[in-house]
Amino acid sequence: MPGSPGSNGPQYIDSTEAADRFLASIAGARSLALDTEGASFHRYVDRIYLLQLSTEGRHAIIDPLKVESHPGLGALLESRDVEVVFHDADYDLRLLHQDYGWRVTNIFDTRVAAQLLGIKAFGLAALLEGFFGVRLDKKHQRADWSMRPLPGDMLEYAAQDTMHLLPLRQRLQDALDRKGRLHWAREEFERLEGTRWAEAGEDTSYLRIKGARDITRRELAIVRELVAWRDGVAREVDRSTFRVAGNDVLLSIARQAPSTVAAIESTKGLSRGVVARHATAILEAVARGLAVPEADLPKFPRGTRWAREPDYEDRVTALKAVRDRRAMELELDPGVLCPRERLEAIARRNPRSLEELMEVPDVRRWQAEVLGEEFVHALQAGANADSPYRSA
Repeated sequence: MPGSPGSNGPQYIDSTEAADRFLASIAGARSLALDTEGASFHRYVDRIYLLQLSTEGRHAIIDPLKVESHPGLGALLESRDVEVVFHDADYDLRLLHQDYGWRVTNIFDTRVAAQLLGIKAFGLAALLEGFFGVRLDKKHQRADWSMRPLPGDMLEYAAQDTMHLLPLRQRLQDALDRKGRLHWAREEFERLEGTRWAEAGEDTSYLRIKGARDITRRELAIVRELVAWRDGVAREVDRSTFRVAGNDVLLSIARQAPSTVAAIESTKGLSRGVVARHATAILEAVARGLAVPEADLPKFPRGTRWAREPDYEDRVTALKAVRDRRAMELELDPGVLCPRERLEAIARRNPRSLEELMEVPDVRRWQAEVLGEEFVHALQAGANADSPYRSA
């Protein structure tokens, strides 16, 4: 690294002019592989720190910290005339929309394709080794891609993520076509378009901390204040939240409700630097949690309650039996064929026709094709199915 512009090796691009030249050179491409590198393990707000691209004959790594903008790339990714190949596209799509506002179209996801083929080891490293005998070095999986300059071995590692994606995509597409499942994959790929993070609302991240359901509402109020303190520090120094204080530490402080600096100093898991700089702020967060009136203490929202008919569980069991048998016949993971939550949604709706089945949110056309008639038959053969489920 860097490769010369005319070579087949990966080219490291760290100027807007070089990016423009590279993008002009691939303007006629009808398929390209794309990957991004973020730094969520190291930074508070993740963003794209590298963009890796490959066409049939060209490979490049674009440094977004040095390239001001690249609308030419956005035009390629948003064009339905260009197929964009990812491996596990979800997070990449969210970052691309967050950082650039791009809505990628005409997607092919090699991870999804592998799962629909019934391949059990569907990670990129496993697929490349299985199809091509290529072994990826995993030593940089948790690397800090925000650091500069990036050493050559990290750039070479990053380039590997797209250099083999186009031939892998061809192998997987051919296999899907032979099995008659290519239209399954295309429906899944279409659903990936528009993937983005939801608009920020009230911060309820403290409710998602593992163990938060095991503490009292008063302790939960303290955790809420501690999370707000920690996130503020993490945002200020641009570091991942766990590098300031782990969730277990916050739960421990909430249970103990310390009132002195000495008690903070004795808390396991807090670094000396954090204690030295933030002990007073931690005590203030604890005090705010203790001061919340009883009537205003936080609590977990009640989940959607369904007026279940007596045979609800029987319906789920019947649907699961159909799903599991067909999954075995198709050599697919049952959760890939139809996940549990979708079975439950179908049981609640209790469809009496394929048309009603397709009204259930998130049911795919290909799932209805493979499972629909048997699902409807299994439900009709069960107990009384006259009343659709209602949200209570």
